[in-house]
Amino acid sequence: MDISFAEALLLFGGLLAVVAAFSGVMKGTVLSASVLSVALGFGLAVAGVVHVDATDEAIVELVELALVLTLFSDGMFVERELLRRHWGPTARALIIAMPITMGLLALAAKGLFPDLTWAEAFLLAAVLSPTDPVVTSAVVTSRLVPSKVRHTLNLESGLNDGLALPFVLFFLVLASPGGDAGAEALKLVGEAAVGAAIGIALGVFAGRLHFKLPGGGITPRYEGIYSVGFALAAFGLAEVTIGNGLIAAFVCGIALGASEREVPEGFVEFAENSSAILQVLTFFVFGGLIYATGFHHSVPPLVLFVAFALFLARPVAVMLSFLRTGIPQSEKLFMAWFGPKGVASMLFALFVLKSDVASNDLIFDTAAIVIIASIIAHGLTDTIGAQWLARRVGLTAKS
Repeated sequence: MDISFAEALLLFGGLLAVVAAFSGVMKGTVLSASVLSVALGFGLAVAGVVHVDATDEAIVELVELALVLTLFSDGMFVERELLRRHWGPTARALIIAMPITMGLLALAAKGLFPDLTWAEAFLLAAVLSPTDPVVTSAVVTSRLVPSKVRHTLNLESGLNDGLALPFVLFFLVLASPGGDAGAEALKLVGEAAVGAAIGIALGVFAGRLHFKLPGGGITPRYEGIYSVGFALAAFGLAEVTIGNGLIAAFVCGIALGASEREVPEGFVEFAENSSAILQVLTFFVFGGLIYATGFHHSVPPLVLFVAFALFLARPVAVMLSFLRTGIPQSEKLFMAWFGPKGVASMLFALFVLKSDVASNDLIFDTAAIVIIASIIAHGLTDTIGAQWLARRVGLTAKS
């Protein structure tokens, strides 16, 4: 960004203050922190106040750091007790619905955008595979929604960021000039395995060490710093060796949460707050990049792809994955609709934009429009959807 350090702090400080100040007003409405940040980034770029360059190293590092903390927070959320209670529907959503969604999106992308190669079509599909409950907070917090539905959607979104990552990395390399599918697959598997091993080792070590530290252990003020420290260490250790740092951070979060008898609130809150700050800044940059790249492609295929991504791909995939499960039809429909695109997809799209992929601008632009459309569509329907499901299952309204 072509502004001074002081100007950047003024801009980002004001952005964080505005988003925080209006968080109460935005709660329960389509206007969320993500929408506001993207809109401000886009508006200031149009006004010529900021200019965002995807190749700027500072932008790349911001995106990577935001993704590290997002993946770590997602991983730490996955507690053993929650997984044991509601693992069945989540497993189906991840193992069956997610690949079907990816396949359908790739087919649609290739059909509607013939200039894309198959690798690029699957790359776009992988970018749009993860879901984000932050966009539809009423869905995962409202007591109107049955606990098993809330847990399924929350766990799915927490895990699918990390599970989508290897696919994004694989198709990113495959779609780049000179990409060799066989060689890159082996390399990616090796890097993922090393990253996962490092994440497990550091996560378990951090969890076991927590209650054995001298001086009575960690003070509450530093619990969050302790957890984030291990997240960054896992990423760094993997990257300076032969592992994948993003996978290491995600697995470290899972291992840390699983090795604790009960994850301290400070661990989760600090990691989530740190992640939220970086996400707001990333959303702002994302808005600026949307303007900087522009959309110089045919609009009708884009409209059709957005409609297909929101109204067909995930709903069809989820309904197929929940066949013969005994889950009530209303709950199936509810979970099929609420698969909003958010933080992970935005960050993956930025990764593609800064890559050497020939159609990186088309992939980014298309993903960006799908994400914005999803934020609006799912944000508008989360409270209404929760009330609809409550009526269908006969729940009494609770706050």
